[in-house]
Amino acid sequence: MRWIVDGMNVIGCRPDGWWRDRHRAMATLVEHLERWALRDGLDVTVIFERPPSPPIESAAVTVTHAPAAAPDSADDEIVRTIRRDPHPEQIRVATSDRGLADRVRAANAMVYPAERLRDLIDPR
Repeated sequence: MRWIVDGMNVIGCRPDGWWRDRHRAMATLVEHLERWALRDGLDVTVIFERPPSPPIESAAVTVTHAPAAAPDSADDEIVRTIRRDPHPEQIRVATSDRGLADRVRAANAMVYPAERLRDLIDPR
């Protein structure tokens, strides 16, 4: 199973003050995803709308972004990533964005609610 994470959607599903320091929230998400990926042997990609500045790197999680920041650009990149994959039916996308969820399903991938992923990787 391959996971693609709608980064800001997963971050934004919990009102924990993430908006005060977006970069820290992005880095924390990647840290949680990294622990989860390493623990469970998962292939995880997190996609943001724009490149984190400074860059966020991980040895266990692919951290990427849309080619150009714009409304829904991360969603478009997620769908492009699914369409490039020879086995989209083996991809699970973590998002609670209804429009993106519809596009993911139309591309033959599965959807996993952002809140459930957040609770899985970062229990309260």
